[in-house]
Amino acid sequence: MLTRRGFMGASAAAFATVTATPVFARGIVDLDWADLIPEGDTGTLMEQLRGIGVVEHGQLTTGFEQVAASGVTESYNGKTVRLPGFVVPLDFSSTGVTEFILAPFVGACIHVPPPPANQLVLVTAKKPYMMGDLFDPVEVTGTFGTAATSTDLAEIGYTLSEAKVRAYTG
Repeated sequence: MLTRRGFMGASAAAFATVTATPVFARGIVDLDWADLIPEGDTGTLMEQLRGIGVVEHGQLTTGFEQVAASGVTESYNGKTVRLPGFVVPLDFSSTGVTEFILAPFVGACIHVPPPPANQLVLVTAKKPYMMGDLFDPVEVTGTFGTAATSTDLAEIGYTLSEAKVRAYTG
């Protein structure tokens, strides 16, 4: 029989184990950006971005080299996933953004060279998302896929289609 202290310890250990892998809730896989780096790739996002300088405000990123991706993971293809990030608008109107790049940090593709393709997601929103500010994080839930896509801003490795977009609350 577990004592209260034993139960708390066992609960903490179980929680640590669960959060170390993607969480499946109501058929939705909660992803972290590290989950998008293929298994066996030892590089982390920060290692891949090391040495990339910040671009001064008003300076265009055109001509900057995108860090090469080592590949993509197909582990989540066809699954409904949820991923937080930042919006880099591609298609928008007065009703909101309908297509955008989801990036792991503020200013990606705009004020700094883009991260590797396996750290960018092309999102097609189910309904236009009225965003407040480029600095506001969002949470996107949709059908995940791998698809090499090229835009004027970056090469993209993943897609989220029929996505629901909302402000990220943590």
